[in-house]
Amino acid sequence: MKKWLSPSLLVATFALSAVAHYAHWNAIAQFVICAISVVFVAGFLGRATESVAHYAGQRLGGFLNATFGNAAELIIAIFLVKEGLYDMVKASLTGSIIGNLLLVLGASLFAGGLKYKVQNFNVSLAGLSGSLMIVAVIALFVPAVFLNTHVITESESDTLSLIVAGTLIVAYIAWLIFSMITHKDYLSDVTEQKDEELPHEHAPVWSRNKSITYLVIATVMVAFVSEWLVGILEVFTTQFGLSELFVGAFLVAIIGNAAEHSAAILLAMKNKIGASVEIAVGSSLQIALFVAPVLIFISYFMGNTMNIVFTTIELVAIAVAVFIAKSITQDGSTNWYEGLMLLVVYVLLGVSFFLV
Repeated sequence: MKKWLSPSLLVATFALSAVAHYAHWNAIAQFVICAISVVFVAGFLGRATESVAHYAGQRLGGFLNATFGNAAELIIAIFLVKEGLYDMVKASLTGSIIGNLLLVLGASLFAGGLKYKVQNFNVSLAGLSGSLMIVAVIALFVPAVFLNTHVITESESDTLSLIVAGTLIVAYIAWLIFSMITHKDYLSDVTEQKDEELPHEHAPVWSRNKSITYLVIATVMVAFVSEWLVGILEVFTTQFGLSELFVGAFLVAIIGNAAEHSAAILLAMKNKIGASVEIAVGSSLQIALFVAPVLIFISYFMGNTMNIVFTTIELVAIAVAVFIAKSITQDGSTNWYEGLMLLVVYVLLGVSFFLV
């Protein structure tokens, strides 16, 4: 009974959310059903990712989870770009970055720290990832400063945005080559270096091919449910008087990051904190260095370039998240109180965005 309970609920909630969406049920009913469905689909994606990570290694597994988790956000953002909702797109990108660095990473460190007093991971990986996030912050600050001080015009800002976007994509590709190929061993997880059996480690239930298949299926399901859920957020924005900034930065981001939330926390509770950090920080890097630049080029080919100029509030939020996350992870060891500090900063930013 227990074996089939979760898959049955997964399929049932996904099907019910599809019916609610296409049958145009009440907005509140759609929201609740889709939110529940996201929980089950995210759990399914987390299990599939953990299984794939067993075969591919923690670093590649974490990268795959970040990539598949961000697929839903990229799809949602493309729809928003198509509708010309650039402010919502930038807010959702901001929310994704701070959500991964503060909420996902914070919850993972907190959950893992409650079970294990101290958890360790590769110091070099933490340092390089933090430095790369600072590069991303600089890349976002430069266009905003130049445009807001009227040093350049808006048309020149679009050109600068395309150049910055292209540079960031090259930097991200170079990072993948560096971390996955040329310096793979240098950045490998400490548990892999010691070649130890992790506590409570068991062989995955699924084969490698089945795990990959389930990972793809789960990603597609997340993309659909996320799109349905985002489709009715405008009703809530109007009905409850929420700002577009808060909706994009927190509601859309939390929904889009549901997959990373589940997988990172589960891995941290199994003492695979290296993979958790890889998911949280890696996902933020992917958003800042790849997803955001790709959206700039997509908008350009659609005929109306979205510049990479973020608001002062968004830039401050990203900078604060990067600063505290780098400060906490730079020593290569974590505990539950460090996770709590990240969550506290996330709550402070959330309240501030809500009041805007």
